[in-house]
Amino acid sequence: MLVSVSAVLLLGLLIWFLLRIRYLRWADALICGAFGFLLSRTVAAPLVQAFLDGVSGFLGQLRF
Repeated sequence: MLVSVSAVLLLGLLIWFLLRIRYLRWADALICGAFGFLLSRTVAAPLVQAFLDGVSGFLGQLRF
C-alpha cells in the first residue's frame, strides 16, 4: 500500500509538472487518469501491481 501511495504521488507530481510547462494538456491528463482507473478493474491489475512491486524492490536494494 505504501508503494502504491508513493507511486501515485510521484506520478501526480509528474503530471502536474508536465501541465505546468504546458507539455501536457488537461484533456490528456484526464484521459490518463481515466485509463488508470479502468485498468485497475481489469485482469491486468495484478500484473501491473507485481511489476511495480518488483521495480520498487529493485530500487530499494540499490546502494549508492
